[in-house]
Amino acid sequence: MNKAVILTNGILQKADAKTAHGLIRGTERYNIIGVIDSHETAGEDAGELLDGNHRNIPVFANFNDAKNALNEINFLIIGIATVGGVLPTEMLEIIKEAIENGISIVNGLHEYLSEKPEIMDLADANQIKLIDIRKPKTRKDLHFWTGDIYQVQAKIIAVIGMDCAMGKRTTARMLRQACEKKGLNAQMIYTGQTGWLQGGKYGFIFDSTLNDFVSGELEHAILSCWRDTKPDFIFLEGQSSLRNPSGPCGLELLISGNAKHVVLLHAPKRKYFDDEPHWGEIPSVESEIEIIEKLGSKVIAVALNTEKCTNEEAFEYQTYYEKKLKIPVLLPIQEGVEKLLPILTTL
Repeated sequence: MNKAVILTNGILQKADAKTAHGLIRGTERYNIIGVIDSHETAGEDAGELLDGNHRNIPVFANFNDAKNALNEINFLIIGIATVGGVLPTEMLEIIKEAIENGISIVNGLHEYLSEKPEIMDLADANQIKLIDIRKPKTRKDLHFWTGDIYQVQAKIIAVIGMDCAMGKRTTARMLRQACEKKGLNAQMIYTGQTGWLQGGKYGFIFDSTLNDFVSGELEHAILSCWRDTKPDFIFLEGQSSLRNPSGPCGLELLISGNAKHVVLLHAPKRKYFDDEPHWGEIPSVESEIEIIEKLGSKVIAVALNTEKCTNEEAFEYQTYYEKKLKIPVLLPIQEGVEKLLPILTTL
């Protein structure tokens, strides 16, 4: 009953569709059976468009084409993450169409469908669910930091990035999966809506949490994971970056989350934060490592986001940074993350 179609409405191949990208790569919560995007991508396989891997997820030009081609759709997932979490106006009509066809809506944006009277009335009339993932918890459900994090004996590893949309969640998920394949008990703490959509059991939505309780919610997620599963490793999904001025983030993972080890994501061809020149240039990897290590955590590897790189360039950058930094450099998309496992087992 969890057959889902992702709505990207023309931006499937752009960074703002990172929620869709994560779901196309894998989810345990939903069975992704299609993507609604545009006439330009219709007829393609979403996996091939994303990273060249066929995943049997067809792309459709519009809702009607998807409805007519697919036997059953239970959920429409809004597969984008816009600046400020704003819902594009043109998506509302597609959402209404889906509701009228008895399809529940899953929304990870800050603009809540459950606060739109017209949408609420339509949902009630068609007896479907509106799931606003980013809707904040009530005060009684929030946790304050206690210090019990120091009881956790698992190795806590933060996967953080030099900027937004670097592949932090994807890399953390791949590390968890690689550990599991080798018989290691590894868990992941999600901190964004896509992590929940992919089936994450432990975590919270960082940017929907009242600031006073971010550290406590992070600690609570880690403690719950530790008490329930007793893992060898806990990977923390990072958000934004330490120095992105639109939303600096990451110190909580290192300090409140007690992550003493870090995998750092870097995109060699990205010059400015969020590709916005007036936001400033992304600092050097070396300076980021210096900050992290002054805070008491050790960078054990760099993982490269190879956007705008040829395959040859990706491997050239890997060699360059390994020689320069003297630590392992991962190419998650080209090679996976297995080369880090021998390092993890020595921590």
